Amino acid sequence: MEARIDKWLWAARIFKTRSIAADACKNGRVTINNVNVKPSRPVKVGEVVAVRKPPVTYSFKVLKAIEMRVGAKLLPEIYENVTTPDQYELLEMNRISGFVDRARGTGRPTKKERRSLDAFIEPTFDSFDFDDDWEDEE
Repeated sequence: MEARIDKWLWAARIFKTRSIAADACKNGRVTINNVNVKPSRPVKVGEVVAVRKPPVTYSFKVLKAIEMRVGAKLLPEIYENVTTPDQYELLEMNRISGFVDRARGTGRPTKKERRSLDAFIEPTFDSFDFDDDWEDEE
């Protein structure tokens, strides 16, 4: 039995929508046996599908080729997660670091980021009193 890779990724709940799964295939983030695939490529039982969701590359061994979405409880029958532990360590390190990778120009800074930017641009002069230096000289 075979199924389209974009439908399988959606049916196996790896991506939320089929169009997102198809876009991931088109952009080279999905590979089968280390080869980039198009959304229409059929997936067969026993193949290893790797999905790159930065910063982690998840790997799944296909146990059943399906095209209809199934409940979350049935997922162990559909695929086996063969992602290496170092990928999960990378994910944990990224989460602990607290650094949010946001591309330039995509959205406003958070309140915390805004305050740190303000502190960098306009440092406070707590130890220096401006009123003493600017007295009227008449």
